[in-house]
Amino acid sequence: MKTPRRRAREFAVQALYQAMLNQTAAPEIAKNIRESADFDKADEALFTAVFFGASSNTAEYMAHIRPLLDRDEKDLNPIERAVLLAACHELAAMPETPYPVIINEAIEVTKTFGGTDSHKFVNGILDRLAAELRPNDPKRG
Repeated sequence: MKTPRRRAREFAVQALYQAMLNQTAAPEIAKNIRESADFDKADEALFTAVFFGASSNTAEYMAHIRPLLDRDEKDLNPIERAVLLAACHELAAMPETPYPVIINEAIEVTKTFGGTDSHKFVNGILDRLAAELRPNDPKRG
């Protein structure tokens, strides 16, 4: 059973993916996503915060993500990129959510939409990103 927060993250990744592939404005994409089946079971506030936060700060977030990549940015799978951007926004702007939860949710969303081993790649990047963005987090050993 998917939680409303997991559904919100999945919809945010779908919206970020659409934004990468289309020249459609973020509000239009969000409107279309909100009309999707089962959106009523998602946490709308989380979807809105993650999608608009990640889409409006993509350049800044990619500046954090880019040095951690083991491949050229242009070779990054669009789903991996969308998941990394969404998780980066949560790590950077939503300190109330523990970073292990953000990483776990990103892994699960990647397993849903990504390639076979994409979740391992995302996990490795997010572990290092969490250390960078939340160096003083008390949960960090």
